[in-house]
Amino acid sequence: MFTGIIQAVGLIETVEKFPGGVRLTIAAPELDQSDMGLGDSIAHNGACMTITEKLEGGRYRIDVSDESLRCTAGLDQAGRKVNLEKAMRLGDMLGGHLVSGHVDGVGTVVAFDPVGENRNLVVRAPKELAKYLAVKGSVVVNGVSLTTNQVVDVADGCEFSINLIPHTLSVTGLGEIAVGDRVNLEIDLIARYVERMLNLQN
Repeated sequence: MFTGIIQAVGLIETVEKFPGGVRLTIAAPELDQSDMGLGDSIAHNGACMTITEKLEGGRYRIDVSDESLRCTAGLDQAGRKVNLEKAMRLGDMLGGHLVSGHVDGVGTVVAFDPVGENRNLVVRAPKELAKYLAVKGSVVVNGVSLTTNQVVDVADGCEFSINLIPHTLSVTGLGEIAVGDRVNLEIDLIARYVERMLNLQN
């Protein structure tokens, strides 16, 4: 489990293809790796991946399967920055909200406009996720726990807006996104279970 509070921004240094997926070398010198070992879980732009090798200089490797690549965005591009979060421990402060690290879908940035020192981020979510998004609800965008300000239904899904403060822009990779970028989305766990319970009653 994760909280959606980013601990560092890493860089995809290399992408090596192998049968069934890709092997990424992640450079993350700003991430505290003193308690990290083989098999540990790290969220990369919201997608939970397993450390397969530790390297020198604050670098490590992960394997990303073809299925994970199909369900996510931006995990197969060398030179791309990624938001990083280590799995939480029991007793850790829950600063964001409960996050599973399982990407539910990919959205598209349709606006990223300055509002004073802040930014208004608008993301179009696919139709299958639209029903889970609500005003003042929680959503994860590229691994970052955020609160929706507005949700507008459109023909092919919905568009939700988020106000990003300067701190969030500076300590995550969200400050560098642009209109047209694809972003990983994870819906709130509570919404997922509510739907399951309602469906079983029908």
